[in-house]
Amino acid sequence: MSPHPVFCKDLPGSPHRFPHLWETNRRKKLKFFNSSLLFSLLIPTFAVLNFGIVMARVCQVTGKTPIGGNKVSHSNIKTKRRFLPNLQKKKFYLVEEDKWITLKLSTDAIRTINKNGLYSVVKQLRAQGEKI
Repeated sequence: MSPHPVFCKDLPGSPHRFPHLWETNRRKKLKFFNSSLLFSLLIPTFAVLNFGIVMARVCQVTGKTPIGGNKVSHSNIKTKRRFLPNLQKKKFYLVEEDKWITLKLSTDAIRTINKNGLYSVVKQLRAQGEKI
């Protein structure tokens, strides 16, 4: 419970649009605004906010992501499923910078690194804005 509840009729907007900012009093069945969350959002912070899209199952080199498809049964019934990329967490030693780097790579990207060399792949990634 928030220390200073502000009731639903006092604020514009709907509890359905921002459900994480609203709480329900079980006895009186009233919706009230969680003002402690509001004040924590209004207080300026010095942290840098990163609004970039972060996905868990993405290859850092090739950009392979999960794709959707159908699981097809013996009787030809189709149900939705996801095809996940074959990702491996791999540690490489970057000789030019004398440090270890960890990359989340598909097996296709590991073959690319073997073919083109680690430093050239890292250089391309940094040119695209990837932080390594």
